[in-house]
Amino acid sequence: MRVLKALWAAVPLLAQCAAATRLIKSTSLETCMENSDFSASLFNVVFTPENRSLSVDIVATSTLDGNVTGEINVIAYGLKVVSEKIDPCTLDLAQLCPMSPGQFDLDTTITVSSSVVDQIPGVAYTVPDLDGTVQISIYNDEGTQVACVEAQLSNGKTVHTKIVAWVTAVIAGLAMIVAAIASGMGHSSTSTHVAANTLSLFGYFQNLAVIGMCAMKLPPITSAWTQDFEWSMGIIRVGFMQKIFDWYIKSTGGTPSTFLDNLSSVSVLVQKRSVETVTTLAHAARHLVARAATPEVRHALHTRVNNDSEQSTVSSTYVLHGIKRVAYLANIEITSMFVTGVTFFVFFTIVIILCLVGAKFGLDLLVRTGVMRSRFTDFRVRWLAVVKGMLYRMVLIGSLNMIILSFWELTQRESPATVVLAVVMLLLVLGLLAWASFKVIKLAKRSVAIHKNPAYILYSDPVALNRWGFVYVQFRATAYYFIVPSLLFMIAKACFIAFGQNSGTTQGIALFLLELAYLVLIVWIKPYMDRATNAFNISIQSVNFVNGLLFLFFTRVTKVPAIAIAVMGVVFFVLNAAFAVVLMIMVAVSCVYALLSKNPDKRYQPMRDDRASFIKSSTQLPMVTELEALGATARGGDEGKYMM
Repeated sequence: MRVLKALWAAVPLLAQCAAATRLIKSTSLETCMENSDFSASLFNVVFTPENRSLSVDIVATSTLDGNVTGEINVIAYGLKVVSEKIDPCTLDLAQLCPMSPGQFDLDTTITVSSSVVDQIPGVAYTVPDLDGTVQISIYNDEGTQVACVEAQLSNGKTVHTKIVAWVTAVIAGLAMIVAAIASGMGHSSTSTHVAANTLSLFGYFQNLAVIGMCAMKLPPITSAWTQDFEWSMGIIRVGFMQKIFDWYIKSTGGTPSTFLDNLSSVSVLVQKRSVETVTTLAHAARHLVARAATPEVRHALHTRVNNDSEQSTVSSTYVLHGIKRVAYLANIEITSMFVTGVTFFVFFTIVIILCLVGAKFGLDLLVRTGVMRSRFTDFRVRWLAVVKGMLYRMVLIGSLNMIILSFWELTQRESPATVVLAVVMLLLVLGLLAWASFKVIKLAKRSVAIHKNPAYILYSDPVALNRWGFVYVQFRATAYYFIVPSLLFMIAKACFIAFGQNSGTTQGIALFLLELAYLVLIVWIKPYMDRATNAFNISIQSVNFVNGLLFLFFTRVTKVPAIAIAVMGVVFFVLNAAFAVVLMIMVAVSCVYALLSKNPDKRYQPMRDDRASFIKSSTQLPMVTELEALGATARGGDEGKYMM
């Protein structure tokens, strides 16, 4: 008990921990043994310690007959904190004493003894994302266990909050805007550093979101924290858009799921059990609930089914894991998950392009009317190349979620139209990134062949820099090729996430090995443009590797005790919460310095590849290198020469 209390007290309370009413509740029930004679299709239980009341609302089916007894065990963070034997006859529950086969409804309030209430630590009502389970074993008159059910506990407190999502999204968005402003004002070094660090920060957010999409059972606090970053994958709920998506699925030959609208009659579990036994009949019933939870289907699921004279109990409890769990927690129908991600990817891309076009014409108007002196000249002259480059940047930023969701949609096939859309998005994203990588490698090799330096062509031609720069500016000139292993790493991760939804163990092992390999690669090559950027990205990848190691334990493949898994879940949250705060502070400081400093480029040391010597707009940089003359020649009249 002391270990448990110390563990709970160490968890930072980032959620709304000051709620007026303390409670512990559960909204789902599942069986925990084969051939269980008791199951529930609706399960809502709320315990309030102030008045010791236990409110129970259950719709269940049972094949039990006669008097039964039960044993209740409450397990928190892998430790058994409450163990109590119960006799339904002493609780004045006529429907349970004696038990009779069939379906029954139970809606009542029970007063819990003070001895049981005193066994529950006070922090259980305030710690966010309580990792607790209540397990009920039912025995017949002969003492033989005939049923086992368990429910996950919650106290209503969680680290899954819109505040975290909004703060992280706003900081990432503002940092990209600051990078664009710095670039337009001629501070190329500042713009490059801010943009590179922001892209790495966004990639870290996406990596957390990907963790939430894994199929293994996650500690509640881990699942809740990763859900805060699903916005980076385009998983954003807008009410009226969800109705449009449902209409789109239906009108293109699919069947939209409706179980979110029927939670009063469907019990949903958002964690995949480590051992899950599902009969063919129950699996079919769950599939029907997910795809078309009509009143007729729900009625069928709530009744017992005779199959070859053998009675089977079918529950409408639907077990969600992986991407489906993410959709449910985001309050998005499973069938709308793919369309939601694609829609927001396209939406944000269009908005950014329109902002760039508007900025171009707005700046021209300000200059013509004399309100502003000639500023942002490079952007106003080459705005079309900037727009094309931004399209490629948006493809790179959204490539991970588009590949994962498109691959996943090929396994779900919600409708013929969504399958076609998935194929189109895959070809578009992979094709554009492959073409950009090919062009950059071709330009760099030509530069090496002619000028013995890859930076010459890559940075001397502003058209090439604006269009293809997103592929290589974050790397040193001699590591221009590193976009290829980065993309291969991303595609491999996407494949395991999308196609491994039925095997969390496979996903956990694969992610661990991939994160380890990528960490070794960037530590060995150090591909980024300078020491600070390398340190920034190596730190991020080191945390990603630690997350992969923790996920290896989450798969239970190592057979560690449950308390160890619980501790690792808390460690995951604390580590990533602290690290995310540090990264955002670093990016925010860089943005403030870029906006307030007269010459923010002084903050950054000259890069060893001397790219500034080749950038036409780098006249503000007060540096003279042995390549300055070569850079001046490159900035002569050969713009666009190497874009063929």
